[in-house]
Amino acid sequence: MEDASVLSGGCLCGAVRFELRPPVRPVVACHCGQCRKWSGHYVAATAARPENFVLLKERELRWFRSSPEAERGFCGICGGSLFWRPADKSRIAVMAGTLDGKTNLRLAAHIFTADKGDYYGICGADDIPQHPAGGAGVEIP
Repeated sequence: MEDASVLSGGCLCGAVRFELRPPVRPVVACHCGQCRKWSGHYVAATAARPENFVLLKERELRWFRSSPEAERGFCGICGGSLFWRPADKSRIAVMAGTLDGKTNLRLAAHIFTADKGDYYGICGADDIPQHPAGGAGVEIP
């Protein structure tokens, strides 16, 4: 029997597929310069502990060391932005848009809002905390 709380996802072409098992973190929107350059806008991502993350198809998964502190995972075929993880690999952030179907996740915070692009505002965030320098305090349950 399939567990309805398991989230599945993948890249645009399907060459990378994964599952996230609970608990997973609510979605955090990151407006930092690296996330904007990598995704083409800001990033919205959930996260899980490594033991709750399962790669189902990974042959085309590539990792790019974007800073001494972190690396980013993407598909080597379609280029889809998929993952972010710290150098200590203590968690893996998964781009929320790569998840299949209904997720029941909610946006919990905006981080690095001081670095956001000047071409957009943060809409609909009246009740969602904004953190100019990061540090949302939204942890994996």
